[in-house]
Amino acid sequence: MIIGAVTIWLFAWAILGLPDGKLRVWFLDIGQGDAILMRLPAGEWVMVDGGPDAKVLDWMGRIMPFYERRLELVINSHPHADHLNGLVEVLARYDVENLWISGVKYNYAGYQKMLEEAADAGTRIVYTSGKDARIGKVGFDLIYPQRSLQGEGMENVNNSSIVFRLIYAGQRIFFSGDLEEQKETELMRVNGLNLESDILKAGHHGSKTSNTEEFVRRIGPEYAVISCGVDNKFKHPFPGTLERFGRMGMTVYRTDLDGTVEVEIGEDLKITSS
Repeated sequence: MIIGAVTIWLFAWAILGLPDGKLRVWFLDIGQGDAILMRLPAGEWVMVDGGPDAKVLDWMGRIMPFYERRLELVINSHPHADHLNGLVEVLARYDVENLWISGVKYNYAGYQKMLEEAADAGTRIVYTSGKDARIGKVGFDLIYPQRSLQGEGMENVNNSSIVFRLIYAGQRIFFSGDLEEQKETELMRVNGLNLESDILKAGHHGSKTSNTEEFVRRIGPEYAVISCGVDNKFKHPFPGTLERFGRMGMTVYRTDLDGTVEVEIGEDLKITSS
């Protein structure tokens, strides 16, 4: 009887875990930082940033089937601890095929540890340089940096953030890392650069140094997701950012208030939180 029940449970789990042609994106409630997990329509798993600590592993255990131990792609937007530390743990415990980084020079032990974990595991490290990519039917429209930053120093590492649009079934999600006003302005000056998106992952946790009005208007999102921690010491998100988003008619989701935010894209766009 027990063996039969276990068999049924395992069978049900396997069926539920089958690809269904939908793109799912989870903006994880991991405190102050960014950690985003994706399941692509054909079943591949992708992660963007990993938050400040190992809490990301708990969320991966809840969302991913227990037998899934492979990530097709991990993207570290930039090497600040609140985006990177959790990725060290992910690389140590999961089979990661590809790691995208800007390659910016940054003196942080956690950054070196991430690269060492990737090298030891045989993960392919890619220094992004504006070249678009696809995984199955999902497009990764690389917007910034337009050239490799490998080995270059930068006064403000937030401005080394990998910025891209995720495109599937006519819907677009804009991932801006912690990019700040200076680079937002530069991007708007690039001829022919398409920023239009339906959902904006708000820059730098909704801080006052990012999400300038002209830049957000160029993106034109209907929704914004802000990843930030409850009562964080930086006081993110900035009230002026929230006022701006509201004035522009955007629906805003916040991980500090709404918990993990899930976006599902199939025939329709659906956003839920828990």
